[in-house]
Order: sequence, then structure tokens, then C-alpha cells
Amino acid sequence: MKLARLTKIVILFTVFSSCQGSVMTGLDCVDSYSRVFQGKRIGIITNHTAYNSKGKYIVDVIRGIPDVKVTALFGPEHGLWGKEQDAIKIDNQIDPASRLQVFSLYGKTLKPTPEMLQNIDILIFDIQDIGARFYTYIYTMSLAMEAAAENGKRFVVLDRPNPINGFCVEGNLLEPTFSSFVGLFPVPVRHGMTAGELAKMFNDQGWLKNGVKADLVVIPMKGWSRRMWYDQTGLSFIKTSPNMPDLQTAAIYPGLCLLEGTNISEGRGTRMPFRQFGAPWIDSKRLAERLNELNLPGMRFEPVSFTPTSSKYQGQECNGVRIIISERDRLEPYYSGVKIVNEIYRMYRQDFQWKVRHFDRLCGTSTIRNAITNRSSLNILRNRWQAELKIFQTIRKQYLIYPD
Repeated sequence: MKLARLTKIVILFTVFSSCQGSVMTGLDCVDSYSRVFQGKRIGIITNHTAYNSKGKYIVDVIRGIPDVKVTALFGPEHGLWGKEQDAIKIDNQIDPASRLQVFSLYGKTLKPTPEMLQNIDILIFDIQDIGARFYTYIYTMSLAMEAAAENGKRFVVLDRPNPINGFCVEGNLLEPTFSSFVGLFPVPVRHGMTAGELAKMFNDQGWLKNGVKADLVVIPMKGWSRRMWYDQTGLSFIKTSPNMPDLQTAAIYPGLCLLEGTNISEGRGTRMPFRQFGAPWIDSKRLAERLNELNLPGMRFEPVSFTPTSSKYQGQECNGVRIIISERDRLEPYYSGVKIVNEIYRMYRQDFQWKVRHFDRLCGTSTIRNAITNRSSLNILRNRWQAELKIFQTIRKQYLIYPD
């Protein structure tokens, strides 16, 4: 009897273990779509995150498809190898590994030019996104879709997970006046979609310039469901940019990124960007107490001091707090970020400064900054978002590929 029970436990454990690591990305599935690529010249928009589950890089995977020629690569913000800091312009270069031309889509142009596309039949997009509206990779994708449509090229998205799950949706929609490369379209900050799903929505909603529509193919994942966090997929998390080192950072990024629009250090130049923040003039203990009194869902705060090696307050000791994630499924990162900015503003009004244009572009509206400076109710403002979100959820539902 004991042996039978033990056997049953072993079987259940084996089944459970086999579920872990069962997610296959679009890159893992390209062999099933080889007919799409055969006889074609391929350009690949990618970076250092585009490995399949066996550790093979996208260039090698695509080159392995019979009768296919890879003719060029295209790099997004942070470059092909993900080493450049944010907002640093990048020049065209040659990839030493593949000897392919790398056209920068974060330099003199954000969008592929007709000259860049001359020797290409199909543009492939394969970059790991983070799940926040202001992370620029999805706009590199949308502008490349426009270029593909305008120049008669097919556009293929190799889909990857939304690391912070594809179920939770949060925040206000971007207002057209605040459209920029950190937010082009009317989606909430936490959109709960994959790159492939977003591509379908951008294309079908007529949001691309002049309403053009790309000849779009999305190669979906297998085994992914919407409630999965990245560490439940069995895939290895690759640092997606210099200040996005892990999943915990990604989980709070949709709110803590707002600090970029202020004179508060968001922890760039430290080993815990976005997970700790502060300034030389802050009282760490007092700030931690005030933020903990807010009872923000899924997170708490502890006092900390740090000295950034780059970015704001480089070489200066900053006092602030570190975020401890207690229950990630309860997190409301965007609204929590708004509340954190509001609390610091109230505590340190004489020292606090806005980077007005950038803060408003990150929020996709000026109403949040105005509410904070006017000491208006943030809860009332948040309630107004819910009507917008209902409309977005209706649109979003049409483009979802994966089950809950």
C-alpha cells in the first residue's frame, strides 16, 4: 500500500515537472512554418534575448531552414547585444558573429528605410518584451510593421511570453496628445498582451501610419497560458536591457518607471534598479514608514542607502527605500507607482522636481501630475480609468491568442 502511494506521488511529481518548462516560444515553432520562409530573403529585428529553449540563437535557427537566406539584422534600443543604456543612440554596424549588417532602429531612424529593405522579402520580429506600455521594443515592432506594409514586405512575429503575465491589465489609456516612442497607441500601461497579440491589434485597429496594414503572420507559442509569470514557463530569463535584470524588476517596472520623470533616483547605476529609489535629501526611515502606511497591495518597503555609479546622483549617497514584493499576484504596480510619487511629492515638496514632459509622456496624460500637484483625489482619478479599461478590454479580447 505504501509502495503504491509512493508510486502515485512519483507519477504526480513527474507529470507536474513535465509541465514546468513546457512552453515553446515562436522561435521554437518555426519549423512548422518553414513554408512561410522558404525561397525568401530574411531580415531579422532582434537582440540578445532571441534564443530558443535549446539555447540556439535566432540567426542560426533561421539559417537552418532550407532555401532561406538571412540578409540583414535590425537592432532596437539598447542595441543588438542589449548593452547600451537607455536613450543612447546607436550606429549601424556589423555583427561579428554572423558577419551580417546590423541596421540600427535606435539611431538616425526609428523605422526601417526603403534602402534597408531592398534585399529583404520578409521581416521577422523576435525580441523579449516586458509587458509595460513604455518599453520601446513594441514600437520598434510597430514602426517596422509600417515599413513592411509600405514596401510590400511580409512581417512575421515570433511570439514570446508576457513576463508579468497576460491576465492583469492596469492603468489609464494613453491620450493621443502624449504619443511618443515611449507610448504610441491608446493602451494601458500594463496591457497584459504578448508582442504577437499587440501586433495583431496595432495592425487591425488601423493604428499604423495612414492606416496601412502589414501582411502579418504571428507564429504563436505552445504551452503558454495568460496567468503564467515568466518563472513558471521553464524558459530562462535573459536580462532584457541593462536595467531590467530579473523578473522581480519587471513586476514593479510599470509603476516605478514613473520616477524617471522626476529628480528621484530610480536606482539606475545600482544592482537593484527600480527595486530601490531615493535621493540625498530623503529620510529613509521616515519614507519607509509613510509608504508602508499606504498598504500598497503586494509590496512593502524597507529603508536603504545606495550610491549610483551612473545616472542621477552619480557618486552621491542616496537615502530611500527598497521594495520587497510580498504577493506578486496582488500587485498593482502602476497605481502604486503613482501613489509613491504622490507621497514623496507631499513629503519633500521643496526638493522634489518634475521632468514635466517625460513624466506626462510616461503616464500618457497630464492629469496624474496635475492631480498630485493640486492634491486632488488619486482614487477618483483611478476610478475614471476603469471606464477606459472596459473599452480597451473589449478591443483587446479580439486579439488574444492564448487561454487563461
